[in-house]
Amino acid sequence: MTSPGAPSAVVAFAALADETRWAVLQALSEGDLSATALADRLPVTRQAVAKHLAVLEAAGLVESYNAGRERRYRALGAELTALGRRLESIGQAWDARLSRLAAIAEDLERGSE
Repeated sequence: MTSPGAPSAVVAFAALADETRWAVLQALSEGDLSATALADRLPVTRQAVAKHLAVLEAAGLVESYNAGRERRYRALGAELTALGRRLESIGQAWDARLSRLAAIAEDLERGSE
């Protein structure tokens, strides 16, 4: 369950299901940048970067702000961390299931000996 105002995990993961958006987030992890600065680092146009940023912002993974005459973007680390924790929780649940299955299989194997 998400907290009020937090992005939906489905929306966030859909936004992240694109290599260019991953590259945008990686670049933003180094610091706040404008769409123009991002386009200089990536093999896409400024217009394409702007579209990707709009998707990431709508998903609640980045935010924009005015810095003088330019618009800059920053990754929202808390939201990305929360998504990571949700994935980790799912992974731990699967690990627990697999451990229980392994224990059942071992018990069955010992019983057939």
